[in-house]
Amino acid sequence: MHSDTSSSQPLAHSPIWQALQAQAAEFKQASLKGLFAVDPQRAERFSLELPEFLLDFSKNLLDQEVFVNLLRLAEEAELPRWCADFFAGKPINATEGRAVLHPALRGGLQEDIEIDGDFVTAQVEAELERLKKFVVLLHNGALTGYRGKRFTDVVNLGVGGSHLGPQTTIEALRAHRKGDVAVHFVSNVDGTQLTDVLAGLDADSTLFIVSSKTFTTSETMTNARSAHAWLQRAMPEVDGEVLLQQHFAAVTSSPDKAQQFGVLPERTFRFWDWVGGRFSLWSSIGLPIAIACGFENFRALLDGAASMDKHFREAPLETNAPVIMALLSVWYCTFMGYPAHAVLPYEQALHMLPSYLQQADMESNGKSTTRAGVAVDYPTGPLIWGQTGINGQHAFYQYLHQSPEVVPADFIGSVAPGHDLDGHHEILLANMFAQSQALMNGVDAESVASELAAKGLSQEEIKRLTSFKVHRGGKPSNTILLKELDPRSLGALIALYEHKIFAQGVILQIYSFDQWGVELGKGLANKLEPKLAAGDLSGEDSSTTQLIEYYRRKKNGAVMSTELPEVAVAESAGEQA
Repeated sequence: MHSDTSSSQPLAHSPIWQALQAQAAEFKQASLKGLFAVDPQRAERFSLELPEFLLDFSKNLLDQEVFVNLLRLAEEAELPRWCADFFAGKPINATEGRAVLHPALRGGLQEDIEIDGDFVTAQVEAELERLKKFVVLLHNGALTGYRGKRFTDVVNLGVGGSHLGPQTTIEALRAHRKGDVAVHFVSNVDGTQLTDVLAGLDADSTLFIVSSKTFTTSETMTNARSAHAWLQRAMPEVDGEVLLQQHFAAVTSSPDKAQQFGVLPERTFRFWDWVGGRFSLWSSIGLPIAIACGFENFRALLDGAASMDKHFREAPLETNAPVIMALLSVWYCTFMGYPAHAVLPYEQALHMLPSYLQQADMESNGKSTTRAGVAVDYPTGPLIWGQTGINGQHAFYQYLHQSPEVVPADFIGSVAPGHDLDGHHEILLANMFAQSQALMNGVDAESVASELAAKGLSQEEIKRLTSFKVHRGGKPSNTILLKELDPRSLGALIALYEHKIFAQGVILQIYSFDQWGVELGKGLANKLEPKLAAGDLSGEDSSTTQLIEYYRRKKNGAVMSTELPEVAVAESAGEQA
């Protein structure tokens, strides 16, 4: 078990914490515009240029004194020691007694590590080689369904990290896709999603990948059984076990359970207990990425993440991008009391990134207990939300600009466009730069009055309208400007956020790598599911009882089908004939 020598000394009671609290109260009233006015070198001082991107954090409510104190906070939290323990494979996931080694999946360790008698790097490389061979066979048409048709469609069945990471990455790398095998995702146990995906597919040429760490996840296994039933109805003459062998692959840390389900050992790909689900896209869970984008691009993705691992491990705190982003998040959420953070990609290909980071951040640091096992008395992490930039400008940016709430934001864009259309990218980037500038500067009453006067409005009208057009400004943001959105830079970007989340958890003295809140709801759902059909409800609260009773009454009066529509089967059968 990892020993936490600092847990007996709550950081929240330390002098540096108290100093930052005092500075936070002061900087709530600070003018970002004014901070730039007094420091002509501010942009250069508070920026980092890494091989893959520029991080500009100059539009934040801090000065050099605050920045130094935040760095002192990281030192007092023993972040360098925790970082060393992380990369050394020590069980920093202490509540579950596990190492946290997703950097090992991409060659990000400084030295190889032995766990349970096996060296990690050799295991990872062996599994990557298996993935590569499988992808090559799939792209070459050597893998076929039962009736001999090459697979043209792959359906990934997974939820959480088994879905969000791969799908986010494939969407982001749309300009780097390889081959003609289409990849689809089904994550929701709501049968509508599976029905919609299967409606357009030919059963003969469809391969299913069941992605589940435990191979017991209720939602995923329900979808897997329904997918198998769909195949069976399309090919009724074929033995069900044969269909599982021919049309299914699996990615899991429980290969024995995958093989009990019916997946062949040679089509079962492994990852390990030391890989958390939300950090697993670098493992065999990334098989859909390698299929959609080619194995070489998948490897470049891993290389980009490994470069960020090296930066995080070796860079001093003051020039360490993940550490700086973690400290800014702590500064705003914990000290200044701003409970939300917006992720605003100005890249259509990154449209799923806010959802991906919601899971990575909120499932990690949404905690209420310190490593010492006592309740925290401070916020531990913000609510993460967002959307692609231009769409967001016509939706919620009104709230960002003129609401009294302050929502720190990350603007993310790239220098090189992912298309060849003239003029589009310049408009996109101009909007991104303008929005961060507008949040910083705002518009004061004097400027509004001058603008209205220039339009010829009367003094009476100017007086009436001015207050409605004032923007207070002073709203902070980071800007991450990629050189281009390619596999390597995407790997570095995602790893940047992974390490930021870890560093933030260390500073706040919480455990970032368990997720007991996820398990709670699942356990209750398992107990309630049989009661939807029948059973004693006396032990349930009145609201749950009312909801189940209403469901029972209405279900008995409605025709409800649990089968996939016959039309989908008929169309598929017609194509096969």
